[in-house]
Amino acid sequence: MNYLSVENVSKSYGIHVLFENLTFGIEKGQKIALVARNGAGKSSLFRILAGLDTPDSGLVTYNKEVRLGFLAQEHGLNNATTILENIFSADSPKTKAIADYEKAVESGDEKELTRAHDAMDRNQAWDYEARAREVLGKLDIHDLDRNVGSLSGGQKRRIALAKVLIEEPDLVLLDEPTNHLDLEMIEWLEEFLSQSNMTIFMITHDRYFLENITDEILEMENKTIYRYKGNFSYYLEKKAEREQLESVVRDKAEQLFKKELEWARRMPRARTVKSKSRMDSFYELKESLVRNDDPDSLELEINMSRMGSKIVEFHKVKKSFGNTQVLGGFDYVFKNKEKIGIVGRNGTGKTTFLNMLTKQLEPDGGKVVVGETVVFGYYNQQGMPLKDGQRLLECVREVADFIPLTKGKTITASQMLERFMFPRNQHSTYVEKLSGGERKRLQLLLVLMKNPNFLILDEPTNDLDVFTLAALEEYLLFYPGCMVIVSHDRYFLDKLVDHIFVLNGEGDVKDILGNYDTYRRWEEQEALRRAGVRKEQQAEVKAEKKSEESKGKVSFKDKFEYDQLEKEIPQLEKEKAELEQQLAAAGTDHDALLKVTDKLGKVVQELDAKSMRWLELGEMLG
Repeated sequence: MNYLSVENVSKSYGIHVLFENLTFGIEKGQKIALVARNGAGKSSLFRILAGLDTPDSGLVTYNKEVRLGFLAQEHGLNNATTILENIFSADSPKTKAIADYEKAVESGDEKELTRAHDAMDRNQAWDYEARAREVLGKLDIHDLDRNVGSLSGGQKRRIALAKVLIEEPDLVLLDEPTNHLDLEMIEWLEEFLSQSNMTIFMITHDRYFLENITDEILEMENKTIYRYKGNFSYYLEKKAEREQLESVVRDKAEQLFKKELEWARRMPRARTVKSKSRMDSFYELKESLVRNDDPDSLELEINMSRMGSKIVEFHKVKKSFGNTQVLGGFDYVFKNKEKIGIVGRNGTGKTTFLNMLTKQLEPDGGKVVVGETVVFGYYNQQGMPLKDGQRLLECVREVADFIPLTKGKTITASQMLERFMFPRNQHSTYVEKLSGGERKRLQLLLVLMKNPNFLILDEPTNDLDVFTLAALEEYLLFYPGCMVIVSHDRYFLDKLVDHIFVLNGEGDVKDILGNYDTYRRWEEQEALRRAGVRKEQQAEVKAEKKSEESKGKVSFKDKFEYDQLEKEIPQLEKEKAELEQQLAAAGTDHDALLKVTDKLGKVVQELDAKSMRWLELGEMLG
């Protein structure tokens, strides 16, 4: 079944053409990813598909029976209401039934509770609530009565993601769903989407995500669409084949271009119809060669400041925030050229660690010693402030007009931009017109321009496209100084780091020698060790864990039943006591004895059954 058809869709902003005549469709059950360079218009296309923007031309047609969900870069929540109100704000029978049930439980009105309970049954809303409970828990969303306006940007983003997943639409558009998720959340989301029946169209820079979830890749390049029927590794293979073929065609085109250029230079002044047609072909050929220039090469010859023998030393460093202990007496001496990744759940103090490393934050105890020759290059999540109304070239010149390279060479600010994949025709663009990924790339450039010998990257991959990431990784592989990376990008960590610090929020820092994959294997073994089991007991532990998870999934229906039993059991106990009194008073009246005994037996049986169920539910509710 066709869910979505896009026919000849085009979009421009002023003279800047994002894409033109895009045509593709999405069928039921497909899991598709859209990849393109930053600024190519991925998010703009998604906004058009979601009905939040209109194309300049072309048609977007949905199957009328399809329910659409959209996770945008902006969270789109109501800051004036609670988390729970935002989660269940969708206009559907299920969410209305849950909202009514919540109100009935709060009011305590038995008639309203019964009516709400029937509505929950009728709309099969109990399963919806169970899914909501699972999703919210996995994304670390608690305290559902808290006002959304008081939350951080990352928390709002996770709530927006939870809202889309809970609603489980037929077709969901996900724009960078892994942003603001920690590594555990990303791995859970990957499994959730892989097993989901939802049809998925997403933008993501997470290459493991692309590898493990998608069955088709759409690449937007040169303002058009290329389709690859497979996952990310298949896409890379087929893209390489396509580019190899194009390079052969390009070589022939360049030879033809040279001949045409010679002809154009000696062309007679009197332009015949034939010569004008040939000139038109010449300019088309020239344009195609310019358009096909490969921008995926980040070139920098960094003139790194000299590094002395003393770099950075942590001596018995302690730091806490509220109930979170970031460091509890941490000792470490940084060595030259080492590349360290830092991982840990959200809130364990990864950014706090970086701020102490750069002396922007003082420890509660112990000391951090920084060598005199150390020059930090700190790329944080907020990035360097960019001034609206400032052009791209002006922004770079504000740092330096000329940038020193190795062997005494220098380059201009304009050349620096070109080496960082900003073509010359973009240099006069205002910074506020840049896409999110382009702004991140510019901010990274401004950090590297200062030629640091100790590079600190806090979530550098957010909003960067897969092409920029590949180029950045290639550059960082040969970075000659120290490097510390906080990232939720598993591929990025796997490729770059040689050991990993694991923060647990309890003051301990575990140093794992190896990359992210090594860390994950260690974590699995550590989980088994903490549970105190041997290999032959692993199956038992998994079964026990599954049982515990099932206990944790308490639905509204279970809670309602438990509340009802708490009211019914005392009534049954009272009825039992009254019947026992009647039995004692019946004397020798045989008919009365039989009647009371029969009724008492039924009450005792019902009381026993309900008492057992009450105990069972009590254990589930904890």
